Amino acid sequence: MSEEALKENKMGVMPMPKLMLSMGLPMIISMIVQAFYNIVDSYFVSRITDDTVEHIGEYAVNALTLAYPVQLLIIAVGVGTGVGINALLSRSLGEKNFEKADRTASNAAFLYGLSYLVFLILGFTVVKPFYASQIKGADAEIMEMGIEYLRTVMIFSFGLLAQIYFERLLTSTGKTLFSMTSQLCGALTNIILDPIMIFGLLGCPAMGVTGAAVATVIGQCVAAVVAFTCNHKFNTEIKIHFQGFRPDIKIIGTIYAIGVPSIIMQSIGSVMTYSMNRILIAFSSTATAVFGVYFKLQSFFFMPVFGLNNGITPIIAFNYGAQNRKRMIKTIKLSLITAFCLTFVGFLSFELIPQVLLGMFNASEDMLAIGIPALRIIGVHYLIAWFCIICGTVFQALGKAVYSMIVSILRQLVVLIPVAYLLSRIGGLHVVWWCFPIAEVASLVVSLTFLFSVNRQIISKIPDGSDIL
Repeated sequence: MSEEALKENKMGVMPMPKLMLSMGLPMIISMIVQAFYNIVDSYFVSRITDDTVEHIGEYAVNALTLAYPVQLLIIAVGVGTGVGINALLSRSLGEKNFEKADRTASNAAFLYGLSYLVFLILGFTVVKPFYASQIKGADAEIMEMGIEYLRTVMIFSFGLLAQIYFERLLTSTGKTLFSMTSQLCGALTNIILDPIMIFGLLGCPAMGVTGAAVATVIGQCVAAVVAFTCNHKFNTEIKIHFQGFRPDIKIIGTIYAIGVPSIIMQSIGSVMTYSMNRILIAFSSTATAVFGVYFKLQSFFFMPVFGLNNGITPIIAFNYGAQNRKRMIKTIKLSLITAFCLTFVGFLSFELIPQVLLGMFNASEDMLAIGIPALRIIGVHYLIAWFCIICGTVFQALGKAVYSMIVSILRQLVVLIPVAYLLSRIGGLHVVWWCFPIAEVASLVVSLTFLFSVNRQIISKIPDGSDIL
């Protein structure tokens, strides 16, 4: 690509509000749809009935909840690797190094292939002992449904990893509309197939929870195919070459230098959910189901913020490479305002209509008794989380992803889990939920400290750059 063509890259010249709208809005919409079909997934399994097993729908939600740590781990590897790819690709394009961008794309495909082989092996080996470590022997129904669900998701995880890979190539070059298109296609496929495969409609056998897993992996494969097609036809800035390919240790090292902290950071979420499941199951399986419902609901409010992150990461990285401080600062300020508005909606929803939110999952009286106060307590942390999330994105885009990792470790392992355990011992179940606001306050303090450091060491030393804002 010529230098003149690069100068027309919208991440360097388009007015910032319009640029963020063009890149962030498609990602936000796609993430909302993603969150919606996650909720629909649990919505349908909560309505599974069985005359021989009371509360089978609640058991089904529990089965999905207990699978969530491993699903988070798969996503962590895919998205975390993608963070490194996004930053390196966008920076290479900002520096006009197109050959490096192409080699980065090819090495990234190699890394995703290796990641799938690992999860394929784990899908055949660790699923049963993983469930056995979380639930009591009396909950045989939960364990049986959960093993079938998680094993299906892991063995066919190539669809999810391929989807993330091709979408990252699109977002790295500012083509977030195509990334949104792929996610919408996958999400709609999942939403349509869920009731058909779970309940056995239109001639399909009723597969219960396993049907939810099958619908999920088919949706992921559809999204991967659409994202690949969009890259092949429209993404002219990056070319994937495998002829004579050899892994480039330097590029792989750079990808993981940025991506591994993100992988660890998101994997910490897997450890956190596993640990919370262990703490809550000591009270009842209903308490664990409430935690699972919370995770589904919070994704509806946080996923748009993560979509915003996906949109602004290449903007910040590109303008960092192009040495344009004004556009970086403008991006950060606008993203902070947008993130606050999105999470404030979550705060209001958790405080004002928790019974409506829980009712979406066919909540029993016991589940409502536990869940309503739980959601209201947890909802407080929305008032802080928006700032910490955007700070983490800034750190990653500027090559300081280790700061994001430290904040996440502090929040979810050093503070949240120990506090949850202590509160469970001291005050019982209804007090446990305060671990979320407490952990968020700790995250805010550390995020502010790191942000001041990054501003002093990096941002303040970048030239003002273009006046186009």
